[in-house]
Amino acid sequence: MSNLKVSFIQSDIHWQNIDANLAMFEEKIWQLEKTDLIILPEMFTTGFSMDANNLAEPHNSKTFRWMKQMSAQTDALLIGSYIIQSSGNYYNRLFCVFPDSSFKEYDKRHLFSLAGENENYTAGTEKLIVNWRQWNICPLICYDLRFPVWSRSKNYEYDLLIYVANWPSPRVNAWDTLLQARAIENIAYTAGVNRIGVDGYKANYSGNSAIYDFKGNSVVEPMIDQEGLVTVELEKRPLETFRKRFDFQKEADDFTIE
Repeated sequence: MSNLKVSFIQSDIHWQNIDANLAMFEEKIWQLEKTDLIILPEMFTTGFSMDANNLAEPHNSKTFRWMKQMSAQTDALLIGSYIIQSSGNYYNRLFCVFPDSSFKEYDKRHLFSLAGENENYTAGTEKLIVNWRQWNICPLICYDLRFPVWSRSKNYEYDLLIYVANWPSPRVNAWDTLLQARAIENIAYTAGVNRIGVDGYKANYSGNSAIYDFKGNSVVEPMIDQEGLVTVELEKRPLETFRKRFDFQKEADDFTIE
């Protein structure tokens, strides 16, 4: 069974400055050790901005080309979300970009109405699961964390659950608690990658990026109020062993999402 080296970058974000953020994250990516997967925060090129009209990029534009280049040069799957314009709509869209330039995409399902995200962006309708180096990975975005039905694994359909986020520090206790809960209830490794600093709306972010194992134990303790580059190797065999011994999902309630 193949292990997976997972890296994430916890950083401040230059407010609404795409070029500055691409340059910053590129420099940080080159500081990482050899890895299989690199995770960036939500809206990593702008911060959590509602100015979609001025910041949105068409699909095959600057940031997407940059992601393809970074993935190819590091030989790693690169994951992060940014603002996309498509067919007259704006999306908070997450891309999974592979080293061969292929990609998968996920549009944020749960839009944060308290900040007006639902008034500026179009919600997604499809959950995404990608396979990479013998691991099934489900990437979601920030506010999705509060809705466990959307992330619920059926028959162990994924091994690693990821949340990229701009999650403000006043509600960080919910972030810490729900990440751990998602790991336990889905019997899957769970990673949350958040930003630090203060955005253009004066919202403060403490980070608290972390990774939990399938039992809810910390693999990477929450990183608080500091920039950081983290790489950790996740083991597949203990996950499979635990699922066989404690097959809780065989008794899970069946459901559909409309």
